[in-house]
Amino acid sequence: MPQLSISGRRVPYVFAAALALVTVLTSCGDPEQSPDTPSATPTEFTVPVTVATVEVLDAGSEPRQSLRMNLLAGTTQATTLVTSTDVRQQIDQQPVQDISSPEVTIPLNAVVTTAASPENSTAVVDLTLSGMTTPDETLQAALGGAEGSGAGLTVTESGAITALRLRPSAGSANSARAAIEQAFGQAVYRAVALPTEPVGVGARWVVKQDVSSEIQLDQTTTVTVTARDGDRLTLAVELSQSPQSNVWNLAGNAGTLDIDQYVMAGSGTMTIDLNLPLPVSGELSVGGDQAYSDPDGTSVIRQSITNNIRWTS
Repeated sequence: MPQLSISGRRVPYVFAAALALVTVLTSCGDPEQSPDTPSATPTEFTVPVTVATVEVLDAGSEPRQSLRMNLLAGTTQATTLVTSTDVRQQIDQQPVQDISSPEVTIPLNAVVTTAASPENSTAVVDLTLSGMTTPDETLQAALGGAEGSGAGLTVTESGAITALRLRPSAGSANSARAAIEQAFGQAVYRAVALPTEPVGVGARWVVKQDVSSEIQLDQTTTVTVTARDGDRLTLAVELSQSPQSNVWNLAGNAGTLDIDQYVMAGSGTMTIDLNLPLPVSGELSVGGDQAYSDPDGTSVIRQSITNNIRWTS
């Protein structure tokens, strides 16, 4: 089952014989291929998204109304997704390394191809990616080959995303595909699910969701309605993550690491329109410090990670 790299975390592999730590980029395709090699990824693949549960803490002031997405077939929206990841890493007493991912700007043209119905409570949204840019010259060249790539979302009436489809173009290099996957991974798990109960301005609710990434995480998002203008809502968002286990099982049966420290939290704002599939605007920054050690405690890797996501229309 495909998994998204949403954190930008670099995965340290443990070699049992040497007890050494090295780093590789997760979700960047076949390690035997050059980053500029066209990807062998299928024409389209689907990444399931874990179920989000919502609990209302405060219904807010009157008047209170039920918040339901109203995504009619044929609805279109043009918006831009901007993501970046700052990663500083230190292995034992070695110098700190900057292994950040550059900012990537992805203009999106969205169209609702299937509306929700009594028989199927989810809407289907198709996305076309064009004119992607980044300040990194090497990645910019790769993004040019990914022109015309697409994506798709399955969205419930609560606004929760239940599936992400990615459709790389034939010319997409591995590095471009990885950058797009990471950007959408952030976008999907920063989406805000709405409560079923009627709420008003000042309402607060908690969204809980498992995050399937390099480390299995429990994610808690606290949402507050700060303003409402018709079907347009301004939301304050606070997010935190915690690991489900104190042991990291590395991909490819490469061993395990003990999770000695894990802090990942942040906040921001989001403006959504109940008639549009994507946020109208918003900005959210989530970051923290992590520390991992091999089971013998002979090597330690420390990382400081900040993920930034921004929506503009």
